[in-house]
Amino acid sequence: MTDYIQNEIKPLRLKSSAETAKKLFDNFPITHFAVVEDKNLLGCFAQNDIRTIENKPDELSMYTHLLNSFFADEKATVLELLKIFANNDTTIVPVLNNEKKYIGYYDLCDVLEVFSASPFMIEDSETLIIEKMKSDYSMSEISQIVESNGGELLGLYISEKQQGFVQITLKISTTDIHEIMHAFRRYDYKIISMHENDIYLEDLKSRSDYLQKYLDM
Repeated sequence: MTDYIQNEIKPLRLKSSAETAKKLFDNFPITHFAVVEDKNLLGCFAQNDIRTIENKPDELSMYTHLLNSFFADEKATVLELLKIFANNDTTIVPVLNNEKKYIGYYDLCDVLEVFSASPFMIEDSETLIIEKMKSDYSMSEISQIVESNGGELLGLYISEKQQGFVQITLKISTTDIHEIMHAFRRYDYKIISMHENDIYLEDLKSRSDYLQKYLDM
């Protein structure tokens, strides 16, 4: 990710005026900008906070209480960066090197582009959401079920937790997702996501069960 560190937008200093900060937001479509002194990151001002300052000549040093503290390590992964962007509702994230010195920033658009170009996103695959008790599931079992039924697991993550249950979202490369779905059911996983053909099969099963009950009468 270091190839995507930018320096087009220069950080401001505490001696910069509020008017300068407002012009920065006018010229760039960003939500925050960094304030740096001697390569030390002091924090970030948000656009909404700067817009509330009425005295344009005021130095930013008068508003340090509005500074937000967030940054990324230069070795941060894409997922770590996405979390920082989301947690701080920002479009740029300052980057610090190993000496904790400011070296630039990441732009949200660049990080999203990298993520969207990853094999996890672009390879032809099926998305499957399964659910099981938190105490009963295991990642190794999930991988084994997918691979033993002819699938390739491209990635997975826990997408929801509630009332002792967990939902796991899977990205699977396979020619027969239904065989994998049936295998998960045999292992007592609940299928949360429904596929068109699977809905059809479930309907056929319901009709078959109903017919069997009718014949048993």
